[in-house]
Amino acid sequence: MSVAAASGIRAYAAVTAAYWAFMLTDGALRMLVLLHFNALGFSPIQLAWLFLLYELAGIVTNLSAGWLAARFGLASTLYAGLGLQIAALAALAMLDPGWSIAASVAFVMAVQGLSGVAKDLAKMSSKSAVKVLAPSGDGLFRWVALLTGSKNAVKGAGFFLGAAMLALAGFQAAVWGMAAVLAVILLAVVLFMPDGLPRGVKGTRIGSIWSKDRAINRLSLARMFLFGARDVWFVVGLPIYFQSVLSDGTPEGRREAFFLIGGFMALWIIAYGAVQGFAPKLIRGEPVGQAIRWAGLLTPIPFLLAGLALVSGGPATWLTISLVLGLLAFGFVFAVNSAVHSYLILAFSKAERVTMDVGFYYMANAAGRLVGTLLSGVSYQWGGLPLCLGTAGVMAAASWLAVRRLEPLPGQAQPA
Repeated sequence: MSVAAASGIRAYAAVTAAYWAFMLTDGALRMLVLLHFNALGFSPIQLAWLFLLYELAGIVTNLSAGWLAARFGLASTLYAGLGLQIAALAALAMLDPGWSIAASVAFVMAVQGLSGVAKDLAKMSSKSAVKVLAPSGDGLFRWVALLTGSKNAVKGAGFFLGAAMLALAGFQAAVWGMAAVLAVILLAVVLFMPDGLPRGVKGTRIGSIWSKDRAINRLSLARMFLFGARDVWFVVGLPIYFQSVLSDGTPEGRREAFFLIGGFMALWIIAYGAVQGFAPKLIRGEPVGQAIRWAGLLTPIPFLLAGLALVSGGPATWLTISLVLGLLAFGFVFAVNSAVHSYLILAFSKAERVTMDVGFYYMANAAGRLVGTLLSGVSYQWGGLPLCLGTAGVMAAASWLAVRRLEPLPGQAQPA
């Protein structure tokens, strides 16, 4: 192995490790905020507002992050993402319980917005690094699946970690602890990051962030609806339903519910990440055709679960079991869809503008999460679980329609 190749692999490993650390805190923070403020009596729509600026920041950040990485280098945007997450955690620890609900919502929205900027700087840097650093002898799909799958498994562990820390240590102690650990990791990454990441190119124009490639635009549209279909039920609706079923309203009951809800959300994300890592073994045939096939398999699942919730008319043991099994099935199919999309964006993009194409694509991803987050609170408050899941089905169908407009990759029978 050449010195350059070895340095590239070490840089890839360092980027992956930094991304793992970031996503662990990102998952934990989401559960901390959701469960803490739900216990304080926030309504579904108020809970959704807490995450809206986080997702809105992702839209703006992903557009600019691609240009920033092209201009200043991938290492710079990765360090900036980690540093901003530390600042967001430290700010959140300053939240005063005596503030009014309006003041608390405004403050947490602002902090979550900063965290959203941090997340998308780190994500764009890590995903773009795969295109640049993956050894030429290995399949691009395999390397993308490895990074994405492992990241989501770590984020799932963060969901459980956040719920456990809230139950055992309390809100402020948990947030300060995560900030301290992430600061140590950032220092280590800055000190020991090897060469291998591309440096910035002066003169890169900000207007070049907009994609003019039809394939990338269509894939981005499909991605937007795909993640909207997940977040419609994932962000607010399902956790609130579970808490209404699992908690008896006492402090002990709430703590037990925190563990159970955090455990399920963690299991879902970890299993989702594992399937993503395994996706190259599941995909056989031309990848665009496979993307269409798996999008079609996803669409009926939320509609079926919405029908069951409508028939039930309210919380019931059989409905809860059906939701757990159905949403695990949703997660399996969703993970394959996501893995194929993550491969296709790198396959469609050109090396000289990979950061900008990836940034544009994840801007669409953030837009889907924004719409899904808002609709999660609105649909659950207006129509409960049936409307929440039915809305997810509509968005999954829209993703399927968008991906059907993609043309096959030229001269490629399967991802390799």
